[in-house]
Amino acid sequence: RPSPAGGTVSRFAPGRIDSTLPPTSSKMNALLGQTVRLGNSVSSRRGNELSAARAPVAAPRARGAVQTQCSLKELRDRISSVKNTKKITDAMKLVAAAKVRRAQDAVVSGRPFSENLVKVLYGVNTRLRGEPIDVPLCDVRPVKRVAVVAVSGDRGLCGGYNNFIIKKAEERMAELDAMKVEHCLFTVGKKATQYFSRRNYNIVRSFDCGQTPTTADAQGLADEIFASFVAEDVDKVELIYTRFVSLINSTPTVQTLLPLTPKGEVCDINGNCVDAANDEVFKLTTKDGELAVEVEERTMDTPEMNPAMIFEQEPESILDALLPLYLNSQILRALQEAVASELAARMNAMNNASDNARDLSKKLSLSYNRQRQAKITQEILEIVGGAAA
Repeated sequence: RPSPAGGTVSRFAPGRIDSTLPPTSSKMNALLGQTVRLGNSVSSRRGNELSAARAPVAAPRARGAVQTQCSLKELRDRISSVKNTKKITDAMKLVAAAKVRRAQDAVVSGRPFSENLVKVLYGVNTRLRGEPIDVPLCDVRPVKRVAVVAVSGDRGLCGGYNNFIIKKAEERMAELDAMKVEHCLFTVGKKATQYFSRRNYNIVRSFDCGQTPTTADAQGLADEIFASFVAEDVDKVELIYTRFVSLINSTPTVQTLLPLTPKGEVCDINGNCVDAANDEVFKLTTKDGELAVEVEERTMDTPEMNPAMIFEQEPESILDALLPLYLNSQILRALQEAVASELAARMNAMNNASDNARDLSKKLSLSYNRQRQAKITQEILEIVGGAAA
């Protein structure tokens, strides 16, 4: 394009002029090119300063730290979610602790009846010592088929409680298979029923007991077992349940239900007594503003049976009436101990979940604060760099 001074401005590159330009236009164009080069150098130096300033902000990753690659808003939402989960687990822990106490009271309240029943059975047996007894529940015959009764819970969120029972039942049935003994399965609880029904196990019948086992629940299971044993469909009945030891300890136990012993002894398959002499009640209280557990041992005293007692009926008739009642009481006690073990396991699981949620919340808060401080530092450096430029 022709210029007013008679020269022509080049359109190929800024700052360049044709040789036909006058001297005044050449000086102005040279000054413009110098200004552009100075601006580029300032921008490059400012970018290097910002990069150098940002480098120390990133903290080294510690072992076990939470690695987060999300925005501040996502971190805030996650922290809020973890805190809400902790509130839920704390509430479930307190509910389970209250239910454990009621389950223990149910076990302890039924102990005097069981002890007196055992003493009556022992007294009747001493009278019949040396005499042949024809009682179906005491009939010991060669074992060709075994009925396994597995007692589990109806819900999850209780740690490994249900898995322990299922594994114990599978191990026992594997032992029976190794001895080439047939077996069938009775399940109590939804978890055991769901697990074994999806696999090739011979489930005869399933039962539900809930969180508060009653005499009717135990009677239904006892009638089914009694009918199978008397009809000689099975030669032995074994009960697999979780024996309640303490709030932090419970033992999966295999107990022989049938055939019964006339003395009323409660033993496992190895002959060890599983009926504790004393009951321990665990109370959940507060101490110094924190939850604490107190142990109280309760011993039930039952009077000795009078040796001069006279039985009006035949001893066999008495045993026929007492042994089914004793079987029902043992099944009810096993169900109550299983429920107490499940609730104790749930309380411990919720306690561990609350602790993990608290630790995770602390780590997420630390990561959130670091990212927030890094963002603030970056904005300050950009403001300072812009003012210096």
